Amino acid sequence: MFIKELIEKRNSLVDKLDAIVKAAEAETRAMTEDENKDFDSITAEIRSIDETIAKLRANEDMGKIVEKTPGQKSAEETESRAFSAFIRGNLEELRDGGMTKTDNGVVIPKTIASKIIETLKEICPIYAMASKFNVKGDLVFPSYDDTTGPVATYAEEFTALTSKSGSFKGITLTGYLVGALTKVSVSLINNVNFNLSGYVVTKIAEAMAEFLEKELLAGTNGKMTGLASCSQGIVAATTSVITVDELIDLQSAVQQRFQKDAAWIMSNGTFKAIRKLKNADGEYLLNRDLANGFGWTLLGRPVYASDAMPEMEAGKAVIYYGDFSGLYVKIAEGISVQVLKERYADEHVYGVIAWGEFDSKIVEEQKVAKLTMHE
Repeated sequence: MFIKELIEKRNSLVDKLDAIVKAAEAETRAMTEDENKDFDSITAEIRSIDETIAKLRANEDMGKIVEKTPGQKSAEETESRAFSAFIRGNLEELRDGGMTKTDNGVVIPKTIASKIIETLKEICPIYAMASKFNVKGDLVFPSYDDTTGPVATYAEEFTALTSKSGSFKGITLTGYLVGALTKVSVSLINNVNFNLSGYVVTKIAEAMAEFLEKELLAGTNGKMTGLASCSQGIVAATTSVITVDELIDLQSAVQQRFQKDAAWIMSNGTFKAIRKLKNADGEYLLNRDLANGFGWTLLGRPVYASDAMPEMEAGKAVIYYGDFSGLYVKIAEGISVQVLKERYADEHVYGVIAWGEFDSKIVEEQKVAKLTMHE
């Protein structure tokens, strides 16, 4: 929790730095003596916070060493060996691995499932930024329409205040079965010195990430709903060109209170086109983001490029902007796995299918906006 507070403080300090620099840029002048002092002071404080965060994270990882008795294994090691044994078909090692038989194969242990989910977060930014719920059964969320909410205004004695309340609607997340197939070489499976568990975890996560990224953005299959369903946004003036003013309008479509954690998502082609845009002073709109570790920023917020986003064509939603925690994703507890040995025998590989239940919907619609090309 303390680390989160430090990160929030750090981000506010970076905003102050940006404000100092932008003030000087707007007036086309060098920073004043007071601005230089403030800049140096804030920079020093940011460095101090970075050092503190690094030490706190190191302390979290500095667990006590517990000496194991000969032959004793940790739960993670036991479950990892059991998972590898299941793929290899080694029943002797599989016996005490805590894997439960189901109609879809076996439910893999929690440590393996957690590794898949963590790897999924690392390689699928939109999933990482969404609000996630790891539970079984349907989830119903109340979505509040704050445009009809309570109003504060000046009042006069003996004059009644006009009262109105916001309206709620229920949004339900169910569960749609998703299968992620990966092929594993039989040669690798037979190599007892190869980290089979880690390799398969990564491949399963990559297969799931490719599917989820497409669904969380477009949601075109009539089941999971993606960012394309957001109601806020603007329409570009043409079918193939995006202007600086339109990007500013898109950013302004999201309320100020949601700007702190906002980001941009677009295709590589759209990103390339925007890289060539300049402001009124002839400066490129996209900037390298050295402070927070992202590749680029656009109008002060990080940019992510996705192969699942459409290119600039008539009627296509080509950019999403906002705080993507407004997109809710449900993944049911328990990921099950099947191993197909005969189906791909002519390729000398095993097929490994991971099954999971997912659903997604935008619950906090005011957090997200889209730019759609003119039709």
